[in-house]
Amino acid sequence: MTTVLLVEDSLTDAQLLTQYLKQSGFLVISVGSCEEARAKLQIYHPDLVLLDVILPGQSGFELCRDLKTNADTKQIPVVICSTKGSDADKLWGSLLGADAYLPKPVDQSELTRTVMRLMAA
Repeated sequence: MTTVLLVEDSLTDAQLLTQYLKQSGFLVISVGSCEEARAKLQIYHPDLVLLDVILPGQSGFELCRDLKTNADTKQIPVVICSTKGSDADKLWGSLLGADAYLPKPVDQSELTRTVMRLMAA
């Protein structure tokens, strides 16, 4: 089963994204900060990270960069999912190594297609 690490500090968004992912057959591990995400990455080896940008403490952009520059995690696809949906934000996410960028509110079918595409790659 494909495991998704969801890093989202909004309880409402986390519940909605978890529901979407579970309906598509994914196992979801949900955390609310980059610090918690780092702890879970030590225990679990997720197949994909779904990452908000605006988080308490470190930003999702910083975590994305750290994941993509670490030999142990650089192969894990990262999907940024944020209200920060400008072209500049999408470009910045891409430059930091994000494999996809989905603006909020997230469309369920687009989320599912994106995750499936990255898992098939």
